[in-house]
Amino acid sequence: MKMIKFFTLAISIAVSLVAETKKPNILFIFADDMSLDTIGAMGMYNCKTPNLDKLMASGASFSHSYNMGAWGGAVCAASRAMLNSGAFVNRAQKAIKKYPHLSELMKDAGYKTYMTGKWHVPGEPRFDVVKDPRAGMPRQTKEGYNRPLSPEDYATGWKPWDTKHGGFWEGGTHWSEVVKNHALDFITQATADEKPFFMYIAFNATHDPRQAPKEYIDMYPLDSIELPKNYLPNYPYDEEIGCNPTGLRDERLMPSPRTEYAVKIHRQEYFAIATHMDAQIGKIFEALEASGKANNTYIIFTADHGLSVGHHGLVGKQNMYDHSMRVPFFISGPGIKAGSEFDMPIYLQDAMATSLDLASIEKPKHVEFKSVMPLIKGEKKVQYDRIYGKYINFQRMIDKGDYKMIMYPYASKKVRLFNTAKDPEEMNDLAENPEYAAKLAELKLDFGDLQKEMGDTLDVYNPPAKNKGKKKKQKKKKDDH
Repeated sequence: MKMIKFFTLAISIAVSLVAETKKPNILFIFADDMSLDTIGAMGMYNCKTPNLDKLMASGASFSHSYNMGAWGGAVCAASRAMLNSGAFVNRAQKAIKKYPHLSELMKDAGYKTYMTGKWHVPGEPRFDVVKDPRAGMPRQTKEGYNRPLSPEDYATGWKPWDTKHGGFWEGGTHWSEVVKNHALDFITQATADEKPFFMYIAFNATHDPRQAPKEYIDMYPLDSIELPKNYLPNYPYDEEIGCNPTGLRDERLMPSPRTEYAVKIHRQEYFAIATHMDAQIGKIFEALEASGKANNTYIIFTADHGLSVGHHGLVGKQNMYDHSMRVPFFISGPGIKAGSEFDMPIYLQDAMATSLDLASIEKPKHVEFKSVMPLIKGEKKVQYDRIYGKYINFQRMIDKGDYKMIMYPYASKKVRLFNTAKDPEEMNDLAENPEYAAKLAELKLDFGDLQKEMGDTLDVYNPPAKNKGKKKKQKKKKDDH
């Protein structure tokens, strides 16, 4: 009898040890064009995201998560190449083709890997299971540009809930619902699978064409939409920084000069598609809970970059302001204290190194981004002492401490300086204030060092001549931002 009890105890301990050492599941959810404006819990505007708010409250959130920039107008392509390769922006174009992707590293460690939604990375997705991968954005139509010119124009023009325009409605079911449906199918299958899973759920929302069912548009009466505090009819250096309002695809979505009415309509549609996506994410969370896998699953949510939608007279994400560079970054799961908030700067692509860390996978040498887990555990307080940003050769940025310096190599006014702690809307340019001459000089030296670290060879003071022929070719390129 004693022997039976001994073996029973031994088996119980063995089972317990297996349970303790079992690798966690990882659910990675990736949004598109989603700024901090759209997160209700951030309290910036009146956007409703109850499910993402709950995720934020259930774990750790990082308020200063940045995209590093892009080598072209399709900022999402650069962001996703960095995320899947682990390489910084100036090395990611080669790294994404040369090195194993995040999914392959997870697969080699015994994970079943799954992907659905937006890809926008060179080559095919490298997952065990792939459902409906989307190469880029939903198809935009001519009706979706330069709108609305007036209330009368809106009344007879393009509507986000009208399925005849295709876009997110192509195929008959809204793409956010398609992504959710595929995710639910996989969770159902994974319930009976002993292997840990890595899910890469990539929504096309909140990218344009910003389409959502009418009930979601109706949640945001136009008189409830607040104009951004830094609203401008046009950005004073838009052409010089590569954001021509009649040339760059994203900027052509809204009439130029920007009107208060047009900005409010676009923000109404932006919030509506965010809330619609949030509802789909909520159903994924419910399915995960019902599967019995939730207690051993980490959830990471972020977006590939932010978006202007009327801030500073801009519409797109091809700029160095916080509304376009900063994104939500939430992580919850075993051992992560609910309601943990962190304000130290990170990059959103740290999600890759974090996933490897959670899966106990040694980080390869080519992966330059860092896991956020040491920050969450209190093992360190600084991830990056300065943040770098770029947009082709048109713009450069350094963010350090309370200050951000933006550089425009082709503009007559080449430098802008903001105290982002006191001026979070980035409205008060300090660059020509003599009191900040020393700070500007310090940041210029810091930026020179950062350029070397990033492999950035651009001479910001004497940039190469613009290739006008190449610019024309870019304008005719397929809409895939």
